[in-house]
Amino acid sequence: MAGWLFVILCVSIACAADSATEAYAALHRRDYEAAIAAFRRALQLEPDHVEFRKELGYALLKIGATAEARDEFAQITMHSPRDWHSAIEYGYLCHEMGEVAAARRVFDHVRKQGDPDSRRIAEQAFRNIDEPLAAALERWSSIVTQSPQDYSAHLELARTAENREEPKIAAEHYLKAWRIKPAERSLLVHAARMHRLAGDEEGAVSALLAASRSSNPRAAEQARDLLPSRHPYAAEYKKALALEPSNIELRRELAFLWLAVNKPAEAEQEFQQLLGYAPDDMLALAQLGLILLARNDIPGATKLLEKVVAGKDEALAAKVRKALEDKKLPKPRSSNDKPNVIPHKVMGDRSYAAGYLKDAERYYQAARESNPNDPEIPLKLARTYNMLRQDDEAIRYFDIARRSNTPDIRKEAEKSYRALRHTNAKIHTTTWLLPMFSSRWHTAFTYGQLKSEWTLGKVPITPYASLRFVGDSHRAAGALTPQYLSESSFILGLGLRTKLWHNTFAWVEAGNAIRYRRRSDIGRAVPDYRGGISFAKGFGKGLGATTPGWFFETINDAVALSRFQWNLIAYSQNRVGFTLPPLGAMQWQGVWNVNITTDRKWEPWANFSDTGPGMRLRLKWMPPSMMLSLDLLQGRYWITKDNPRPAQYRDVRAGVWYAFTR
Repeated sequence: MAGWLFVILCVSIACAADSATEAYAALHRRDYEAAIAAFRRALQLEPDHVEFRKELGYALLKIGATAEARDEFAQITMHSPRDWHSAIEYGYLCHEMGEVAAARRVFDHVRKQGDPDSRRIAEQAFRNIDEPLAAALERWSSIVTQSPQDYSAHLELARTAENREEPKIAAEHYLKAWRIKPAERSLLVHAARMHRLAGDEEGAVSALLAASRSSNPRAAEQARDLLPSRHPYAAEYKKALALEPSNIELRRELAFLWLAVNKPAEAEQEFQQLLGYAPDDMLALAQLGLILLARNDIPGATKLLEKVVAGKDEALAAKVRKALEDKKLPKPRSSNDKPNVIPHKVMGDRSYAAGYLKDAERYYQAARESNPNDPEIPLKLARTYNMLRQDDEAIRYFDIARRSNTPDIRKEAEKSYRALRHTNAKIHTTTWLLPMFSSRWHTAFTYGQLKSEWTLGKVPITPYASLRFVGDSHRAAGALTPQYLSESSFILGLGLRTKLWHNTFAWVEAGNAIRYRRRSDIGRAVPDYRGGISFAKGFGKGLGATTPGWFFETINDAVALSRFQWNLIAYSQNRVGFTLPPLGAMQWQGVWNVNITTDRKWEPWANFSDTGPGMRLRLKWMPPSMMLSLDLLQGRYWITKDNPRPAQYRDVRAGVWYAFTR
């Protein structure tokens, strides 16, 4: 393990050092754009290097990118909390960007925790922010006392309190400003944020509920993003209705919630109150009529249900007639034989466009009942459920829509079905195959793996089953290549994988290697235990990019093997190159390879490196994950003692890579 880490560390440090040297040279000649690009490349390899990030921040300031510079100094304060100079710089940049509360918070922290010099600077900066805020808070408080209906005064008081980090006062006056101007629904979202900062989660959810059921699409979307993923509780609905008693959608949802938990009396009360605000709400009339019908209040139910039958919602009227038939009561007759009805699908489209997703769902379901052969409705329902994050229902309706006879609908539904099914699948199966020819061994090799992984929700460990294949074209294939651990074998195994860090995974596997070619030195089937750590990352313009440009790729593995006395074999494969403009149907890259292999026991065959140019290409009609490669390599063994191979070698490698996931 130590040898592998040393190799990877050396490669990363070397690449980062090259980028940093280029960056400092660009700074010296005041080419700030080039310096920024070089520092970012260096930080991709050494993200915790504080000096690189600091220089990047100052370079961004030189070109006027204040917001990006602020983000870099924010990263420094996160990774180096005792870098007081950077913290002060971050505070100044927050203040410059108008983030007064963040700047005040940073300066307050430094003046209490920093070294003597930074405390002195931060103390003065804190006072420069806090004293005007305190004075403004007192001034606006006096104004709202004298003029309680002054919308602007309440709003300014709320903003000042938020900047001074007094969330209770801010929440109170955001709500008072909203009550004066109820159309300003975003104020409810601001009030909810302040309630949450003050630790009042119930108050936050109630304000978000009221904002999410509004005619302002932007405020409603912001509120939905901040709401908990669970369904709101009845107490939260009640508190939201205390804020806004006339919110019809909220009151309707609470009424249906009471029905869902089998509390018809409470539901009846909510529907009665709803009709007080919206006497022509057909759904409320129908549902209240059915509740009265269930408790045999025939006159009261008939009065309400006659209004529904006479209304324009034919699907709802049909349900009412069916309910009356079941009760063996006479059907109320419509006052208009041919009502001017807006189709449910159109109403669903309007609701979907306005962000009223639950209304859209209801209208689309009604449209599906009245016209089950319309191929567009299942697709619209699927989109709606997808937006509501009800993926099981979305998958079901995408599945229905993809069986449509309409080509456009079928194509879109098929694509969405596959994407959503793959995202939510409990099992993912990945297959890759790499046949290649090596002139060094005068042999064709084939490597491949079929692996199925089981997703366990939020559990950080992924179990999998694997079938590997390692084969060569003739018996005298020479020694095993170090990065592949068995030859002429199918390797069956069960394993566990977990993510350690970005693009870094650890894994263990147990199984059997079954040889398809008989050998005298080893049995047909032998136990195979292995485990390791892998890291892979790519930057820049990959093969298939729409524009030409530079790229860098690195693949690094350390593998411990039972069949080699638990030897630890590590390798690093690195490619840097340029993606060229397409040549007709061909996409292609010029690359330079740098490959290093080593092991813990310093076996002669397992310690070598090679480097050289190459080319990778694909044709546009090929699958996106298929690629052809040709590399011309010059290599050297590091250990020559007891090594029967020449110290240096040349190798021409040609291969095909193909992978897919289901």
